[in-house]
Amino acid sequence: MRCLLWIVLVCLSTAMAPAWSQNYPSHPVRIFVPFGPGSGSDIVARHLGRYLERRWKQAVIIENRPGAQGVIGTEALRTAAADGYTLGISTNSTHAAAPYLVKDLPYDPLADFEHVALIGVGGAIALVPKDSPFKTLSDLATHARAHPGNVFFGHADTIAQIPGELLKEAGLPVVGVPYKASSIVIADLLGGRIQFAFFNAMTAAAQAPSGRLLPIAITESKRHPRWPTVPTVSETYPGFEVTFFIGISAPRGVPADIVATIHRAIQEAEQNPALKEPLESAGLTFVRLPAGGYRTYILKEAERWRGHVRAAGLTPQ
Repeated sequence: MRCLLWIVLVCLSTAMAPAWSQNYPSHPVRIFVPFGPGSGSDIVARHLGRYLERRWKQAVIIENRPGAQGVIGTEALRTAAADGYTLGISTNSTHAAAPYLVKDLPYDPLADFEHVALIGVGGAIALVPKDSPFKTLSDLATHARAHPGNVFFGHADTIAQIPGELLKEAGLPVVGVPYKASSIVIADLLGGRIQFAFFNAMTAAAQAPSGRLLPIAITESKRHPRWPTVPTVSETYPGFEVTFFIGISAPRGVPADIVATIHRAIQEAEQNPALKEPLESAGLTFVRLPAGGYRTYILKEAERWRGHVRAAGLTPQ
């Protein structure tokens, strides 16, 4: 009798598993953004959220949880219920660089999450106020060498921090200033409290219409079609290249069929002009990976970012 009951239960659970996926989502989904409003992660999450709302016919709620270069929001994702109704933006800051920059990191970037899908990659743009005397990276470098320790750059994540730190290691005597959110970096840049800052391409593109901030360099290996007149950092410092990635992850233990459902929805979203066109025009390059491919991608990126951190002379803090 016990054997028969066990067989019945196994059959029922197997039969019900696809139904969970078919009914998903049956209520609102949250997406944690571990950076502030206006950040590249925030921009991507809001575009994606609007698409998923239309596709799923359920509310998708974006929750900004900034701080500690993304660690606070990522830890909140780790401890969320593993039911597929809490997702999170994952990036080079939170899952590739954090192990080498954060002492006693409260999560394991690979083991504690289901890495659902990579969305895209891009570079960082160095911005200065429109009335800045620095029209090129060479202008800034000349001034910094003449006034060591008096040129400051702000950063709220690693795609903003690492390029500046690498320039320091290359002999440019600039000083990094950490911030909680990129919006505060922008405010201080406009207020003259810092002289320049790197921002991921999407945040930089969002500032372009106002004309208050001007791009002077990009960290990708080649000039970007969005900014064809903006030189790469490597044109001044050969071999220089720093790029970011952004994707969607979930707490460990989300059922595999739900992970697959979300993965399919994101891949479909990446082909939808309403999502693709504005983000591509802002500097994001979409990357499609097969199911399970995002985890492998993060593993490889972690090695690359370990090299960046070492080259920048940084240690866990």
